[in-house]
Amino acid sequence: MTTASTPKGERRRAALVEAGAELLVESGFDAVRHRAVAERAGLPLASTTYYFSSLDDLVTAVVEHHSRKELERGWRKLTELATRQRGAATIVELMLDNLLGPRQATPEADAEYVLLRYERLVATGRRPYLRPLMRELGRELRELLAEVFARSGRPVTEEQLERYIALVDGAVVNALIEADPEPRAVAGRMLTTALRDE
Repeated sequence: MTTASTPKGERRRAALVEAGAELLVESGFDAVRHRAVAERAGLPLASTTYYFSSLDDLVTAVVEHHSRKELERGWRKLTELATRQRGAATIVELMLDNLLGPRQATPEADAEYVLLRYERLVATGRRPYLRPLMRELGRELRELLAEVFARSGRPVTEEQLERYIALVDGAVVNALIEADPEPRAVAGRMLTTALRDE
């Protein structure tokens, strides 16, 4: 048994991944560096190279950890809703929550959170080593979103779902370009209109 596979080793590795995920959400990929992650986790710098073969390996673990936590939160939130609550407004809320992340305490904080999220998504394209993971995570996200519609009595085709996702992404990016203080609200209005017109 190696040190990395002991309970203590697993706890240390998990602490590094969690610290990296916090840095990723706060400041993007450039913040996920060996020294910064070790300092955030309260562990020696050498621990990052001990538990991860490279910075790419660390970043991959961080992205997967953060994304899977978001997917788990999305499934949990969907499960907790009573059937009577699953109308168009709930579909919009759950779509935005799963695509944009949880709503933050203030409109300013929410806009910043959404901006950082989209910066991360775009930056992923410059990291080829993340592509297989992102494809898998994207597939799992679409399964969750399709279930949101199905449990609301409005099943969608793959094409319809892709159209709704593109609508949200386009609305958010345009709102960010226009410096709209509430990109989530802009996307919500457009998605609500699209659902009403279907």
